[in-house]
Amino acid sequence: MLEYTGGTLVMPMTVLVEAYWREIADGLADHGIPVRHVVLHADRATLLARIAGEHAVPSPFRLQYVDAYAEAARTWLHAAAEVVDTTHLTPDEVAGQVVAAVAAAPAGVSSPSTTA
Repeated sequence: MLEYTGGTLVMPMTVLVEAYWREIADGLADHGIPVRHVVLHADRATLLARIAGEHAVPSPFRLQYVDAYAEAARTWLHAAAEVVDTTHLTPDEVAGQVVAAVAAAPAGVSSPSTTA
């Protein structure tokens, strides 16, 4: 798809298992696709409030990963990425920070051990 459309490929996803992230990042690097790893973070209380406010019944799927996210953030995820703290930002402000981070990043392919 990237070869067809050009530009910047944005993949909105959360990967909480480091081995999975390394496999994805290595695969992209093997194909010469530049990687800029950005994590959108919110503190636990804000995250829970957002999940609760999203639908009349909070998503059990999303709730089951709150602790896994906290563990990944503590152990490897935040060290492997640029973290944008969304806790007190509007969606437009978050998008602006991500665009600025991507624009400021040097072009190239990052390996998973140096992805930031």
